Amino acid sequence: NLRGYGRSSQPTSISDYRAKHLVEDLAALIALESTSNHAACVIAHDWGGAVAWGLANRYPAQVQRLLILNSPHPGAFLRELQQNPAQQAASQYMHFLRRADAPQLLAENNWQRMLGFFQNPDGSQPAWLTPERQQQYRDHWDLGVHGACMFYAASPLTPPLPGSSADDLHDIRGLILPDEMLHIPVPVRILWGDSDLALHPALLNGLEHWVPNLQIEHLKGTGHWVVHEQAEAVRRTLADFLSTKNS
Repeated sequence: NLRGYGRSSQPTSISDYRAKHLVEDLAALIALESTSNHAACVIAHDWGGAVAWGLANRYPAQVQRLLILNSPHPGAFLRELQQNPAQQAASQYMHFLRRADAPQLLAENNWQRMLGFFQNPDGSQPAWLTPERQQQYRDHWDLGVHGACMFYAASPLTPPLPGSSADDLHDIRGLILPDEMLHIPVPVRILWGDSDLALHPALLNGLEHWVPNLQIEHLKGTGHWVVHEQAEAVRRTLADFLSTKNS
């Protein structure tokens, strides 16, 4: 549970969710919980991955290895949001989650809109989303989703709105991230569900520029929820990653 999630603290200010603070949370947690002051492996998905990329960049001594599950590297995400119309369209949902009333709208009808995020591309319900699992998620969301929405509100990486110009406030088309903020010196493995509706496989292109020690495994027919859809693949990859010397 990152800040803003579950039973972690849920600050109310957008500034409390800047990347700097989120990364420092993880660094402090590793220092607190690890006698060796580093993590053998950080495993991260979606927003957790966004924070973990920053952690591996700023605190590489605390991360021996990084396993990423469908979470774009910030340099690649910025590139695709600036240049790729398909990724721009796929990411438009982010603007809804930045709205001040998003937490209330998400909670309507017993969280039906939130559960809809799990749907298969054809609109059907995935087999793993059992009634018991749905209730687990509802119980978690009942603790509050304001903080989770703040991650979107605080992020500078959002797609241009349709019809907007490069002069619009907060437009990212002129945004530049310096290379020193993007270099990842630790070994990285990526498991990527290629059928992710929100994050397209083009986000993996050119990662070697920033991540020199990199292995990527594509999971065909797998969507965004890799841990649920491909739990055995995650276990297998993690076990192999941890057993590899000088990964």
